[in-house]
Amino acid sequence: QVELVESGGGLVQAGGSLRLSCAISNFGTYGMGWFRQAPGKEREFVAAITWAGLDIYYADSVKGRFTTFRDNFKNTVFLQMNSLKPEDTAVYYCAAAKDPQLRRWVSQDAYDYWGQGTQVTVSS
Repeated sequence: QVELVESGGGLVQAGGSLRLSCAISNFGTYGMGWFRQAPGKEREFVAAITWAGLDIYYADSVKGRFTTFRDNFKNTVFLQMNSLKPEDTAVYYCAAAKDPQLRRWVSQDAYDYWGQGTQVTVSS
């Protein structure tokens, strides 16, 4: 069983930055994704990165502001969030897929393991 633990969430003013971390309990060639769920809304795709880090994908709403990267030696994936907006307020989840190439990177069904989520609140 793979456990994912997110950290780094918090309260920040609009225009500020946060860096989320996702620690992966087991070594493996996992493709990793980030999703978020705002109150009253469905969970949505944010970003994804293949195991080798050669392919990275972003939702249009965060492109140019968010960056995901990984350190496979430390089994950790990061989501750097800059120029945050109030509409970025949500619970952020990391997810791991057994497919290292993330052939269905935008689909929640492609991911096999999920973290517990971390709250990000952006004040205006």
